[in-house]
Amino acid sequence: MAVTEQPNIAVVVVPFPAQGHLNQLLHLSRLIATYNLPVHVITTTTHHRQATTRIPLPPDTVHFHHHPTPHFPSPPPDPTAGIKFPTQLIPSFQSAMHLRRPFTDLLSTLLPAVKRIVVIYDYLMGPVVQDVGLYDNVEAFMFSCCSAFTSFWYHHEATGRPTLDDELTAIKTELPTNEDCCSIDGLHFIASTDVSFKTFTSGTIHDASRVIEQKFIDLMEQQDEQKLYALGPFNPVEIAHDPSHKRHKLFDWLDQQPPKSVLYVSFGTTTSISNEQVQEIALGLEKSKQRFIWVLRDADKGDIFSGEVRKIELPEGFEERVGENGLVVMDWVPQLEILGHRCTGGFMSHCGWNSCMESLTMGVPVAAWPMHSDQPRNAMLMTRVLKVGMYVRDWSERKGLVSSTVVEGVVRRLMASEEGEEMRRRAAELGDSVRRSMVDGGVTRRELDSFVAYVLR
Repeated sequence: MAVTEQPNIAVVVVPFPAQGHLNQLLHLSRLIATYNLPVHVITTTTHHRQATTRIPLPPDTVHFHHHPTPHFPSPPPDPTAGIKFPTQLIPSFQSAMHLRRPFTDLLSTLLPAVKRIVVIYDYLMGPVVQDVGLYDNVEAFMFSCCSAFTSFWYHHEATGRPTLDDELTAIKTELPTNEDCCSIDGLHFIASTDVSFKTFTSGTIHDASRVIEQKFIDLMEQQDEQKLYALGPFNPVEIAHDPSHKRHKLFDWLDQQPPKSVLYVSFGTTTSISNEQVQEIALGLEKSKQRFIWVLRDADKGDIFSGEVRKIELPEGFEERVGENGLVVMDWVPQLEILGHRCTGGFMSHCGWNSCMESLTMGVPVAAWPMHSDQPRNAMLMTRVLKVGMYVRDWSERKGLVSSTVVEGVVRRLMASEEGEEMRRRAAELGDSVRRSMVDGGVTRRELDSFVAYVLR
């Protein structure tokens, strides 16, 4: 479906400021804009700068409305914390709640020119959008940033429904606990965002694909009173190189490697790893003798543009000993482009859902190392259910230091064994299916068409 004339409708997107949440809703904004729908994104000034610095969007497709908020503390992450949830970001999360008035002001500005506004909001931004029920011609859809697998189990644990079949019963016996997934402060913040969304929400949008999670999407549809739209993957499924855009220097090295030979190592924007664990990872990568790109960055602060950034020390002589076999990068990198590169054959990941979807889209298997939040269950989906990955560290062993010997062994298994090759084959097949679902006539494209047709009714 393509909208060729400007419709009398506007879309307002309200993302949550954490990078993984921002990524998903900005990519969804890009997809919706391809239907010639005007898309307006409202965020804080700090996170507008963060988003536009890291996520390139085609010019003039998405209109940003950013607003300053009261000053908030931006403490550094604690790499020694026993619970890895990014508590340092909570002040910045709280600052985003000040968007409630700017949000309603934006609605009032747009409404005279359109017959309807469609609001898509991150579920953690409920307090900001809670006034949509006051407008007759504003319709809201909640965005759930979790996998369908993880969302299903959260719902089942809360309600005890539905009755589980044999397959689900077997999965439940291995399901990672929620213990230590979130800090006390994090739980308090999440509870503070809880509003009765069903009173003003017409349905839920998931960054989920029926190609990947059909069973769990079906189960959620059976138990949810509201319409569910599985519109994922939101991220681009084809990598288009813009000649005017300077490529990251790491591609000079990556382009020279054999196909599927490089392990990409990254633990996302919210994980801070202790110096001791960094040493073990480094030694494990070195001893594995496998090619790698390691993105060695500390976790984000609430304001990534302020204050000093922790300098992470590698073992003495590490880069010299590794030589041309590996590359350590300490700045922001285009992850999707790395995963889509012909020479990338594996991904050591924290299993944030954004990273999982990108690896699935590009057909790259994972070495799963979950750190917090929904990551332990995403890791189980990738390893136990989809069988496109193996654990570096099971969630039950989260308190311990992962030794260099364990890191070495997992890297060898993923990159240089028949077991790893079989996972690469399955991941490639799944990636092909996901990409086909996004073309005209594909299952995801039809669902996106259906969503657009519904809001244009």
